[in-house]
Amino acid sequence: MTTFVSSAPWVYLDNNATTPVDPRVVDTMLPFFRENFANPSSAHALGVASRNAVTAARRQVQLLLGAEFEKEIIFTSGGTESNNTAILSALEIQQGRNEIVTSVVEHPSVLAVCDRLERSGRAVVHRIPVDEGGQLDRDAYRSALSANTALVSMQWANNETGAQLPVKELAHDAHDAGAMFHCDAVQAAGKVAIHTQSTQIDMLSISAHKMHGPKGVGALYIRSGTRLAPLLHGGKQERGRRAGTENTAAIAGFGVAADLANRVLHSEMPRIAALRDWLEEEILRRIPASIPIGNWNNRLPNTLNIAFEDVEADSLLTLLDRACIAVSSGSACASGSMEPSHVLRSMRVPFAYLRGAVRFSFSRENSERDVARVLDVLPRAVHDLRAAMVPLEAACA
Repeated sequence: MTTFVSSAPWVYLDNNATTPVDPRVVDTMLPFFRENFANPSSAHALGVASRNAVTAARRQVQLLLGAEFEKEIIFTSGGTESNNTAILSALEIQQGRNEIVTSVVEHPSVLAVCDRLERSGRAVVHRIPVDEGGQLDRDAYRSALSANTALVSMQWANNETGAQLPVKELAHDAHDAGAMFHCDAVQAAGKVAIHTQSTQIDMLSISAHKMHGPKGVGALYIRSGTRLAPLLHGGKQERGRRAGTENTAAIAGFGVAADLANRVLHSEMPRIAALRDWLEEEILRRIPASIPIGNWNNRLPNTLNIAFEDVEADSLLTLLDRACIAVSSGSACASGSMEPSHVLRSMRVPFAYLRGAVRFSFSRENSERDVARVLDVLPRAVHDLRAAMVPLEAACA
């Protein structure tokens, strides 16, 4: 087997995992570690300066989400906290309703809390299946809605495949049943236009580090008039909806990241989609027995998931890593065996391809040179792995 070793600059195509922080975001954050360090809750002038920075960032996130009011945005530690807050709050507030409707392909920060609520007997959870393209079974969804439904929690777009769900229509159906609707839009924000005013979405989660912002900060959109039971109790920060001293530096950086994403959305995303499409077309042309995963016509512009027959994705990732190409797989080594992701299994990917799925996810920092590098390395890597024919059971040895 060929050993790939490269001294070339990294090609980073794992942007659905996290993005590099934009230098303009870093420049915005730095003063809040030294000169503008004061607590935003303090009444003195230094505190007011910090509070003004938080307010400005809130306005920038509001504009990104097309929210009607600035007060509809509360800052959190990220998508996981936002998702947990929304789900637990809805269940507490909707007294007399104890059912949650979600999909089988949600992020673990949604599925795990639903699993825990179900095990404890606090909720009945309906997990709606998807088809081979990652699209929701709408008939099963409507059948699951009832007078007992407290909350529907559905992702805007899947992090592995980029498949988008029709959240506007799903929210309408949820409201018809008297249920609240929460959307995990962590992967969608900054990649597709979001205009919460034109939807019936009650709560929506996003995270800064998916749009060239810092890690450890996110936001939860809460439609005006929607009651919220806080996850964290203590001080009166965020209008009493999220206790704890604000991370001013991260919040200010998040605001700039949201503003930048909003300003370049309509110019950069078509360019990124063209790069993604070029990579997809060439992979399918050059590498036999490779299939795209997900709906071609309804996915994020930056995301491509392709599965290769009789190839272990982790072995392929190792070869690409040696060539300074960063991508990700939908599998993980656990208990001595490869376990394909719940998303791929739910989409019924053929067994011969199931462990060979690789995700390429772009950002505005990627270029044609990156695609050319991947196409120079990937076909040979797949060929060599197939030639070696490593047994599946030895993949995690």
